[in-house]
This record gives sequence, structure tokens and C-alpha cells, in this order.
Amino acid sequence: MAYLARIEPLEVDALDRPAMSLPAIARPSFSSLEWSIIRLARGQDLSTIREPGLLRRFYYWLIGRRGNRRLANERLEALRRIAVLSWHFGFSVAGEDVAGFLSAGFTREEYELLVASTRAAPQLRTIGGEVLA
Repeated sequence: MAYLARIEPLEVDALDRPAMSLPAIARPSFSSLEWSIIRLARGQDLSTIREPGLLRRFYYWLIGRRGNRRLANERLEALRRIAVLSWHFGFSVAGEDVAGFLSAGFTREEYELLVASTRAAPQLRTIGGEVLA
């Protein structure tokens, strides 16, 4: 009965190391939906991650603008917020924003992948509010 066998610690000589197979480390990746959110965040302004104040809400009411800029899925909204910040600031994002991203279920490796990919992409140029590729 193998389950009753006593398990002894393995004593390994420094020169005679057993060949152990380590599990493959999973590479961080995003789904195609998450990559589209990251690309969407590229052209967004920093004002999209803040709740509009009283004056801004009055202005929106005055011009007839309706709707909420936030995404319905909280996990995707956390991704959008950190992507907007990463497009603007790179790795210089405040710790509380990174903590919000991590608490949404993402990993540190995914955060590093996100920022590295935004830094590697060519930056957008704007003239008079119009985005040039």
C-alpha cells in the first residue's frame, strides 16, 4: 500500500543532483477582448478615469451629452483605467491604481506586460484634438 509508505526527505549530494522537471512557467497574456480594451484606452484622455464633477455634469447636461464612460464589467473597467494611465505615464502609475488593477484579478506579470507593450508602441500625435497615427 503506497499511501501508507513513509515519505523520507531526499538527501542529495552537491555533485549528484537528480534531474527534476520543473513546471513550465505560464507566460502572462490577455484575451483578444482585453487587448481591444487596451487599444481603446490609447486615445482616451485622463479625464475618462475620473468621475465628472458638478461643473462638468452641468456642461454635459447643457450640451445634451448622455451616458456613462465606465465599462459595465468591473474587471474590464480596471483594465481600461490602468491602460489609460499606462499610456500616459508608463511605469509611473500610483500604487493605489496598480492595487486596484491587481485586486480585479490581474497579476503583476500582466501589469508588466501591459506597460511594456504600451511603451513599445508608437505614441499617438494629436493636432487640434484630432488623433494622428
